[in-house]
Amino acid sequence: MAATTTAPVKRKIIIDTDPGQDDAAAIMMAFGSPDELEVLGLCAVAGNVPLSYTSRNLRIVCELCGKPDAPVYEGALKPLFRPQVTAEHVHGKTGLDGAVLPEPTMKAREQHAVDFIIETLMTEPEGTVTLCTLGPLTNIATALEKEPRIAPRVKELVMMGGGFFEGGNITPAAEFNIYVDPHAAKQVFAAGIPIVMMPLDVTHQLLTTKSRVEKIAALGTRPGDVLVEWLAFFERFDIEKYGSDGGPLHDPSVIAYLLKPELFTGRHCNVEIEVDSPLTVGMTVVDWWGVTDRAKNATVMRKVDADGFFALLTERVGKL
Repeated sequence: MAATTTAPVKRKIIIDTDPGQDDAAAIMMAFGSPDELEVLGLCAVAGNVPLSYTSRNLRIVCELCGKPDAPVYEGALKPLFRPQVTAEHVHGKTGLDGAVLPEPTMKAREQHAVDFIIETLMTEPEGTVTLCTLGPLTNIATALEKEPRIAPRVKELVMMGGGFFEGGNITPAAEFNIYVDPHAAKQVFAAGIPIVMMPLDVTHQLLTTKSRVEKIAALGTRPGDVLVEWLAFFERFDIEKYGSDGGPLHDPSVIAYLLKPELFTGRHCNVEIEVDSPLTVGMTVVDWWGVTDRAKNATVMRKVDADGFFALLTERVGKL
C-alpha cells in the first residue's frame, strides 16, 4: 500500500504595505510562493508616499505579478497623531520610480483596510493569520483600537521596522516606518501579539550588489526585468548615503522569514517605542542585553544569510 502524503499547510497572510520599490519586491516574493503562502489580502497605508500612490502602486505590483483579482484595500490616510512624513527623496515622486508601467486597471475594494483586517482575524480560525507589515503600523493600531479582540487571534506579526545597533535612517535614532507613526508602533508592541522584528541591523546586510542583481536580470522575465529597473533607482540613494556596493533591500526580509526562518538569527527582547522626545522620537529601544525587567515582547533579528536571502528572492521572482 502506497504511503499517503499530506500537502503542506499554507500560511495565511495579510500584507500591510506602502509601496515603495522594496515593498514591491516583497509582494513579488509572496506571490511567487503560492505553495507556502496564501495572501488573503493586501492593505495600503500612507508611508513612503501618500495613500493615493501606495494604493496605485500596490495594484500595479499585483497586475505585474499576474494577480489582477487580488483583494486590495485602502487604509489610513495619515498617522494617528503626527504630521505626515513621506520619502519621495528615496522612492521618487510616485514611490515606484525607475520603471515605466501602465496605470493599473484593477480597483481597490470598497471595504476599508482596517475593517478587512478585523473581519478576517475574527472569522479565520484563531492563530492562523500572520500580519506582514512593510510600512508604518497605522492600519494595525487602528484595527486594534477598534476591535481589541483581534490581538490574541493573530498568529504572528512579522514586521520590517526599527533599528538598534545600526541607529536610524530618517533621523539618527529612528527608522522610517516607526518614525512615521510612532504612536501606532507603541500600541502594536504593547498589544501582546507575537512580533518578529526585521530592523535595519538585518536589512543593511541585504545589499543589492551588482552580482546579485545580475542574477535577477538573468531570469529574463517581465517581473524580473521590472524589479531590476526598480532596484537601480532605489539603490542610488543608499549607495550615495552609505558608500556601499548596492543599497539595502529592507521589506522582502519579512517574506523571506516566513519562507526560510533559518536564514535569520536574533533574540527575544523587550522593545519600547519613544513617542515624546524631539531628539529620539520613533526610536526602537531594544533591551538586547536584558538590563531591565521589562517584559519581552518581540523577537528582534540581528543577523541574516544574505546570499541565501537573495537566492530565495531570485528563485521566487522567477516563478512569477
